[in-house]
Amino acid sequence: MILLAKDIGDEPPHLGVMDIKVSRNAFGRQTASFETELAVPALAEAGPPDTPFHAVFIRAPLIETVGPGVEVLARLADGTIVAARAGNVLATSFHPELTTDLRFHQLFLGGIEIERGRLCRQSFA
Repeated sequence: MILLAKDIGDEPPHLGVMDIKVSRNAFGRQTASFETELAVPALAEAGPPDTPFHAVFIRAPLIETVGPGVEVLARLADGTIVAARAGNVLATSFHPELTTDLRFHQLFLGGIEIERGRLCRQSFA
């Protein structure tokens, strides 16, 4: 997420490919890591629609604001944005790779497949 963001506070952006403002280690030190269940409606594309996603947060950043064209995918109960996508770019505050739930991976791969199809159609147009 830090690499993708256009705004990371006092630091210059790295890749800057996603119109989001983020805050590093927003949830505290590693000892403040936590797990929670998230409602993620976009995951209905990749699995059962009403099943929450078990999210693991470790020294996690958060998304303070999103720009136009960025879709908020998940928020904590207090409204904090913890997942977003813009086109085929996906950013999460948590670590989906630390669970056995593959839906975020499937969502990511589905976005790549859509983009690949779009590029193929353009090259043959």
